Amino acid sequence: MFKILVDADSCPVKNEVFRVAQRYGLKVILAANSAINCPAEDWIEVKVVNDHLDAADDWIVENIIKNDIVITADIPLVSLSIKQGARVLSPRGVLFTEASVGNALATRDLMTHLRDIGLKTDGPPSFDKKDRSRFLQSLDGLIRSMNT
Repeated sequence: MFKILVDADSCPVKNEVFRVAQRYGLKVILAANSAINCPAEDWIEVKVVNDHLDAADDWIVENIIKNDIVITADIPLVSLSIKQGARVLSPRGVLFTEASVGNALATRDLMTHLRDIGLKTDGPPSFDKKDRSRFLQSLDGLIRSMNT
């Protein structure tokens, strides 16, 4: 049975993950650089890693089993997770695939380059109720498709 791995330090949809995972009887592992407040349930585990920049990402990649679901907005983690055979969903409900991750990486690299040379770039739009709803629908649909 697959599990849900969450890049948890700044994940805005942890409670939504808990609701959906409980409905389907799935284990959730939150990987974070510091302790996280979450429900005390035997199907929820918090893995606190050391505090270097990508420690949570590294832990997730090292612990993925094919078809696990990874929740993250970190594009390099998306790419590594897909290479490990995971299904990857952003907190905004975007399901990444092998076909889409290349474009996401290229866009990320371009925006980083523009900021590095001094151009001001806008960040992503603020997270809102529509994003939360889209995430719930996407996660539920992904799990249903994996259970058929």
